[in-house]
Amino acid sequence: MAEQSRPTENQPPADLEISLNTALELVKLKLGVFIDVRQAFEAELEGPISGATLLPLFQVKKLLGHRLSEEEQEILDADVPDEVDIQTFFSRVNQLHCSRFQVLLCMCNSGRRSLHAARLLRELGYDKALSVSGGFRALRSAG
Repeated sequence: MAEQSRPTENQPPADLEISLNTALELVKLKLGVFIDVRQAFEAELEGPISGATLLPLFQVKKLLGHRLSEEEQEILDADVPDEVDIQTFFSRVNQLHCSRFQVLLCMCNSGRRSLHAARLLRELGYDKALSVSGGFRALRSAG
């Protein structure tokens, strides 16, 4: 029996990404919700994602006890501190994931950080977490 290759950090599983058009359709049908994993200052500079809940990835990683790279910590330190604690984080995610059919659509600027966010949410048991391919830049280009 052939051994299946596991995705690496640089190669996401095929089922971890979703196209922007499909994500927009899921949101329109109320089957999906956007989670903006950018830092607050990025959302302010680039613009908000309509209807998205802001849950910055670096802050979430820190809350969950994950080690941040030096660059991630610098970006986190550059932002205005938020009062989100671990209980608030799970409360927000559970509200968004209110049914087993609700898809958590992670979005960052380019689609790279959102892959990490979707993977992290899946590790926490949220099986319907996906990364929106191309991120906010694709959304802005499409709009």
